[in-house]
Amino acid sequence: MKKDDCIFCRLANGDIPVDAIYEDDLVKVIFDAGPASEGHVLIIPKSHADGIYDLTNEQAERIFAVAVKVSNALKKAFEPDGLNVVQNNGEIAGQTVFHFHMHLIPRYKGDGVNVGWNPKELTDDARQEMLEKVKSCL
Repeated sequence: MKKDDCIFCRLANGDIPVDAIYEDDLVKVIFDAGPASEGHVLIIPKSHADGIYDLTNEQAERIFAVAVKVSNALKKAFEPDGLNVVQNNGEIAGQTVFHFHMHLIPRYKGDGVNVGWNPKELTDDARQEMLEKVKSCL
């Protein structure tokens, strides 16, 4: 379903004209308007989902299949040194548009793009506790 007040719904469904580099019945892929690097694209589902928690299995499968296809095209077109796949959920995680979207960010030596974190310690007890907690929710 499309939300009329959602900018990504409007972009993905053609209400706002945009040059798509890929499009099918479920998703559209466009260049990011504020790219982190050359070739930075967004994969946007046409049906509204606020975040990953709201995707259907069909949407999730298609999005990742398209990510692989487009990533290979970006590799051929721009010859990056690497690639980040980024998807944020919730304001605290950096989500600014509350319509699911996945970033494919080609990376180049010295590009200054910063995607990462400071690793923390993980004890065996903590890992076991987290394992049991998540498994009980599946």
